[in-house]
This record gives sequence, structure tokens and C-alpha cells, in this order.
Amino acid sequence: MRRMNVLVVGLLLSAAGAGAAATAQATPTAHAAGAAKVQLRRTSLGKILVSSSGFTLYRFTRDPRNKDTCVMVSECTQVWPPLTTSGRPVAGPGVKSSLLSTIKLPNGRKQVTYAGHPLYLYQPASERGETTYAGTVQFGGTWDAVNAAGKLVK
Repeated sequence: MRRMNVLVVGLLLSAAGAGAAATAQATPTAHAAGAAKVQLRRTSLGKILVSSSGFTLYRFTRDPRNKDTCVMVSECTQVWPPLTTSGRPVAGPGVKSSLLSTIKLPNGRKQVTYAGHPLYLYQPASERGETTYAGTVQFGGTWDAVNAAGKLVK
């Protein structure tokens, strides 16, 4: 009988653990579905804009204000994906919320802009706050980091 109780308790704990794991897996998805947060981070280039995950955000010099031209260039968004949001973007400390906005992409998603310029991530980046890709010339323009004033940082 005692062995049976231990087995039942073990099964209940396993089920509870599986439920907690399912909840933990659902949480990042729910968070990702919310508003994008733009933060400021001190790097080797000075203080620059980063995503909520700490990855450097870039501006494409080929983009005019409030327009993403990367989506029109073959394979560009695979390398430089747009920072998208499903809600109003959120400004972290030091980021000017008045400069944050969005534009609508051809696929209907909303891309975050800062001072009227679309923001992008660099897909191959592996470290938070990495700045070695700032100044990269690719897809007909230059990809630069951005400071809190919305100016390019090279």
C-alpha cells in the first residue's frame, strides 16, 4: 500500500511538472505577441537602441522616413528582419516614447520605427549588445546602430 501511495504521489508530481512546463512554454509566446520594447544599452559604440532581448537595433540608410525598402529586396528580411510589434511599442529608460511609432508592412504586420525610421535586427547576431555589424554595407545601403536621439551610430 505504501508503495502504491509513493507511485500515485510521483505521478501527480509528474503531471504538475508537465503542466508547469506547458505554462512556461506558453508564456514566451504570449509575451512575444505583445508590444515590442525598445531599450537603451551601453556598448562599445556608446548608448544605442536594443530590443527587449538586448540585441542591437539597426536602421537601413536606403529607407526613407516611414517606409521599409528592405521588404522589396530579395532575401533582405531573412538577414535583417524588421522589429515587429502587435501593440504600441514601449520605450525603456532613456528611450523617447515620442519617437517610437509603427508602419504597416505589406504582410499586414506592424514594424517599429524610431524618429520615423524603420528598425531592424541582424539575424546572425549571437551576442546581446553586439556592434560589429554596425556600418555593414549590404542590399544597397548601410546598416547602422541608432542612439536615443534617433541618429545613426557607426
